[in-house]
Amino acid sequence: MLLSDMKGFSKIRFWIIAAFITIALIGNVIMFSKFNEWSTLYRVEVKRTAMQVEENGPSSIDLEACEYVSAITEFEPGMYLNNDYVVASYDDKLYAVEYSPQSSMSPIFITDAILLLFFVFLLIALFLIDKKIVRPFNSMSDMTVDLAKGNLSKPIKAEKSKIFGKFLWGMDMLRENLEASKKRELDYQKEKKTMILSLSHDIKTPLSAIELYTKALEDGLYDSKEQRCEALQGILRNVNDIKNYAGEINKLSRDDFLKLDVNVKEAYLDDVISDIEIYYKEKLSVLHTEFHIEEHDNSLLVCDPDRLIEVLQNIIENAIKYGDGKKIAISFDDEEDCKLISVFNTGIAPDDTDTENLFDSFYRGKNVGNVPGSGLGLYICKNLLRKMNGDVFCSRSKEGFVVTAVLKKA
Repeated sequence: MLLSDMKGFSKIRFWIIAAFITIALIGNVIMFSKFNEWSTLYRVEVKRTAMQVEENGPSSIDLEACEYVSAITEFEPGMYLNNDYVVASYDDKLYAVEYSPQSSMSPIFITDAILLLFFVFLLIALFLIDKKIVRPFNSMSDMTVDLAKGNLSKPIKAEKSKIFGKFLWGMDMLRENLEASKKRELDYQKEKKTMILSLSHDIKTPLSAIELYTKALEDGLYDSKEQRCEALQGILRNVNDIKNYAGEINKLSRDDFLKLDVNVKEAYLDDVISDIEIYYKEKLSVLHTEFHIEEHDNSLLVCDPDRLIEVLQNIIENAIKYGDGKKIAISFDDEEDCKLISVFNTGIAPDDTDTENLFDSFYRGKNVGNVPGSGLGLYICKNLLRKMNGDVFCSRSKEGFVVTAVLKKA
């Protein structure tokens, strides 16, 4: 792929240079044809001036009106003049009619010099485009193919170019994150399988005991009431053990299975909100959804700005997916040493039961309908905000639904 792209650019470069040279040659042909016209003109003017000198004398010539004749001087044999000249006689005296035909070539020389300079700049520009854009872009094309194939172990070569350097650095970070996510997923699946095998083994013990107690009761092996009560107590103990195992499975399923790295520092609220506004103002206008951001002060927050943008994006995406599409608004409030950022959307809000569980993993409200989703968006928001020493909660309103992110002020 790299080779084919390089050949394509080489062809383009060849045709650009060939076109430039062709245009330059055509221009020179045109200018030289004009120069021949100029040559004829200067000869006509010099001849006419010499004839006029021979007829009426040098005083009859207006040099300012002449384009090529520069001076008329009295001439003596053997005399040296700096310019080309022809000799005319008047009143038994010789006069040199000086002229400068070479001045007509100067436009051609100047034009050719400009074209040559431009040609040099063109070659330099094509070389830099090849080195700084085409080659790095081709390397990026190979990189995206590797990522698509799942080859995440191959590092992306750093590029010093200002054009692609930061992009390649970001892509390498993406590759590392994908590789880490893949490893975490494999580890998680391994732990999950190990856990299932372990729990399956552990559950067999109380199940076997229950089976024995039940069979003994069925066969009437216990003669006294006390023995039967002890058997029933044994069954209950083993049932409780199974319940504990089930609770452990349920707890493990709700534990944090996503590794969410957070780099907590200080960041200004305006920097976060401006990025959100730039992205969603255009997107929501296309969807014909009213989008409003309330006036706010530029508070200094303790957070990871990139992760906070991710949190707000998750909340707004939920508002787009599950709202009625009429309005989404962001408002702000202060509570002691915290900043509250609320995202409101119109539409049918989840009921009270849903609002209690919306921030659990894989939980989806009853109002989602046929809208696809994973049930992880708000769960991720909660975990990210808590790692930033913040929190998140939701509430219902008459017109819709509100999700509020709580962050500490610096």
